Amino acid sequence: MPTLTRLLLILALLAGLVLAGMAALVAFVKPVPVPVTRTVPIPALQSAPVVPNTRTGVAP
Repeated sequence: MPTLTRLLLILALLAGLVLAGMAALVAFVKPVPVPVTRTVPIPALQSAPVVPNTRTGVAP
């Protein structure tokens, strides 16, 4: 068997194993929804101050 054909066959088999594993995960694993709460500090909500351009005097 030529080297290129052997390489392509091995890569195809590996890709098939990966796809089979992904299909098994989709079929047998059920996700558990978990509520996520996160506090956001107030400074993170404030926008940065707008500084006008010194050459034109116009804010961006």
